[in-house]
Amino acid sequence: MDKPADVFDRDEEWEELVRYVAAPTKAATLGVVSGRRRQGKTYLLDALTRAAGGFMFTATESSESDALRQYSDAIGRHQNLPTSPRFDNWDEAITWTMSLAATGPVPVVIDEFPFLARSSPQLPSIIQRALDPAAQRQNTPVRLLLCGSALSFMGGLLSGTAPLRGRAGLELVVPTLDYRQAARFWQIDDPQTALRVNAIVGGTPAYRHEFVQEDTPGSPDDFDSWVIRAVLNPARPLFREARYILAEEPDLRDPALYHSVLAAIAEGHTQRGAIAGYLGRQASDLGHALRVLEDVGMVAREEDAFRSNRSAYRVAEPLVTFYHAVMRPVWGDLERPGRARRVWPRIQQSFTSKVMGPHFESVCRSWTRWEASPDVLGGVPNRVAAGTVADPARRSSREVDVAAFGRDGDGREVLLAIGEAKWGDIVGLGHLQRLSETRDLIRARGAIQADQCRLILFSGSGFTDDLRRQAQSDPQIYLVDAADLYR
Repeated sequence: MDKPADVFDRDEEWEELVRYVAAPTKAATLGVVSGRRRQGKTYLLDALTRAAGGFMFTATESSESDALRQYSDAIGRHQNLPTSPRFDNWDEAITWTMSLAATGPVPVVIDEFPFLARSSPQLPSIIQRALDPAAQRQNTPVRLLLCGSALSFMGGLLSGTAPLRGRAGLELVVPTLDYRQAARFWQIDDPQTALRVNAIVGGTPAYRHEFVQEDTPGSPDDFDSWVIRAVLNPARPLFREARYILAEEPDLRDPALYHSVLAAIAEGHTQRGAIAGYLGRQASDLGHALRVLEDVGMVAREEDAFRSNRSAYRVAEPLVTFYHAVMRPVWGDLERPGRARRVWPRIQQSFTSKVMGPHFESVCRSWTRWEASPDVLGGVPNRVAAGTVADPARRSSREVDVAAFGRDGDGREVLLAIGEAKWGDIVGLGHLQRLSETRDLIRARGAIQADQCRLILFSGSGFTDDLRRQAQSDPQIYLVDAADLYR
């Protein structure tokens, strides 16, 4: 099956789905598709069922009896039956479902599966029983796909002692588009504009289509106007989206606490103790909230590159960071129509320091991990992270925005490169000197092999001429600007 032209990217996901559907087994099989909301999962699976002549049912929040009625009506329409079947329970419905592939393997998609399981908790066990060897004798080669956006629930379907553990032949996560894919999707050619837009909306496809109605910055000079008309405009859905994201997660039962934790992280308090201090709580009180935010994909915990007992948290959804760091403090002003044009100049500095700077650092780590040539790093990285290095002489520590680790011929970990990322600064020899001193501190500790460690300087605003001359004469120094990140 060829991927339809209207499905952007998702080549690997499409290939996995096609391979799953075309599996030669004559038995019914199970697959699980998950991912955060608005990433295009439904669109992708709808394209698959249309291409393969399959059946797709999208559940809604409803009672069990109402869901069964909707499901039976959908099957009746799919099979062109004069009268839809009537199911008294999910046992009957799943038994009928397993007969839908009488002429050969076809996909059968149940989208928003968590809605059904919430009103019918026994449903995963019923599906398990339908996949047992005894039941398979009556089954047709249905390729059942359960899809959902509640990440904690979907992840739990196949884990631990869950009924469906060990039953799935596919476990596909549909991720957000990375910064390069997002630039192509938004059709933005200017790298600085692409990075700014990505720092606000990330790689969620639906934000371009449904939420801003194809409105993209027409040029670098149009970016501020785009923010005012598309993001800070209370008449556009994107304006309130960050507040609704948490409300859609069933496991987040104390929205005020979770919003406060996210606000603390967006403000730059990235370690548990700092988050607790910002909220006026004990660090031990936040363990559950942070774990839940991790489970639902709102927060990512990143281990320090040089200290395994230390980690930092970051908000995984750029729009949520933008809301808490930029919009939330002036929400009352922004809610009034027409005020954004006067408010945006006041909050641009917060956008640059609290959103754009950290986002640029994250993109630079992603480039180093996945896009940088081995010639640049002096090897292939297997780990890239940010970290802190103790400076005993100054009784302080130094931040390292990018640390790339690889392996030597004996399998020992080596430090390939360290880097500093500055979005709003023109980077010069002073930045190089500080980075070189940090490398000396790492070497002096001797905890990791860093003899061949290279220095990478990232800048969103450019480099001084004397730094460029220095980099040209020293192969241990590499400069990366915004355009390089997209090459």
